[in-house]
Amino acid sequence: MALYSEKVMEHFRNPRNVGVIEDADGVGEVGNAKCGDIMKMYLKIDGDTVTDVKFETFGCGSAIASSSMATELIKGKPVADAMKLTNKAVAEALDGLPAYKMHCSVLAEEAIQSALADYYQKHPEKKPAT
Repeated sequence: MALYSEKVMEHFRNPRNVGVIEDADGVGEVGNAKCGDIMKMYLKIDGDTVTDVKFETFGCGSAIASSSMATELIKGKPVADAMKLTNKAVAEALDGLPAYKMHCSVLAEEAIQSALADYYQKHPEKKPAT
């Protein structure tokens, strides 16, 4: 059995949405000292929709694939959906990750949450009531 699924390999070899959004509405950066992976997510939000999302990731193949898949899962979707994205959903969309690489999907979730927190800090009036 292969260590990584074809989807993981595809998103590692051909990551989607790589880059920087210069005038991003929200930016989040997270890192994991355990493995050395660092992810930075940039969000462009119009109304209640994530109209664009880009990432920069320094890390292993699983970290790059998780970042890529996470951006695909929220791009064009309502902000409310992006807020609910879980690492489990990222891993499932990649057809699974080895147990010792699940922290990469956690970083992708945390990077998006960090970027959304930055967005709401800049635009507190847009934060949904809890």
